[in-house]
Amino acid sequence: MSQGPWFFCLRHHTVEGPDGCAERHRLGPFATREEAAAALEKVAERNEQADAEDRAWERGERS
Repeated sequence: MSQGPWFFCLRHHTVEGPDGCAERHRLGPFATREEAAAALEKVAERNEQADAEDRAWERGERS
C-alpha cells in the first residue's frame, strides 16, 4: 500500500494517494489516510469556528 501523501477527493468522496484525481478536485495533502478521511468534518469545524468569529465581530466583540 502507498504511503501518501493522502488526499480527499471531492468528486468521488474517497481517500486517494498522490496519483488520484486532479488537484482542483481534492483536499490535502494529509499525512495519514485517517486525516484525509476526516477532511470534510475538519472543513465543517473550521467553517463553524469562522462563522462564530464573524458573528462575534459583527456584535462588536473584537479581540
